Amino acid sequence: MDQFVAERFASYPSSVQPKLAHLRRLIFAVAAQDERIGELEETLKWGVPAYLTSVSKSGTTIRIDWEAKAPSYCGLYVNCRTSLVDTYRSLFPQLSFSGNRAVIFNVSDDLPENELKVCIRLALTYHISKRG
Repeated sequence: MDQFVAERFASYPSSVQPKLAHLRRLIFAVAAQDERIGELEETLKWGVPAYLTSVSKSGTTIRIDWEAKAPSYCGLYVNCRTSLVDTYRSLFPQLSFSGNRAVIFNVSDDLPENELKVCIRLALTYHISKRG
């Protein structure tokens, strides 16, 4: 893990860290299962953990974060200029969203892994689907 990302993870409340670590593991697991995605770059963007397809350029950036202004929630964020959240809404209306930029989760609930894997794959292959 990148040193700055590790420091950011350590700055989150201890009650939130496991949820964000789980999201991180899901992102890497989805990337590893699709050779079109390739290796991910893990860095900070806008001060939060971000996952980029810098080598393959297959997808859009995914960010994960928790904010003190909404302490019961964390989220998986994508570029608000994409159609991804609209797609997520149509596929998974049972999920909670923040505008056109995030899927949000209560930190005390289990993550909907199956749905999230689809959302993550769609983000990490976003440019492939737009080209293809």
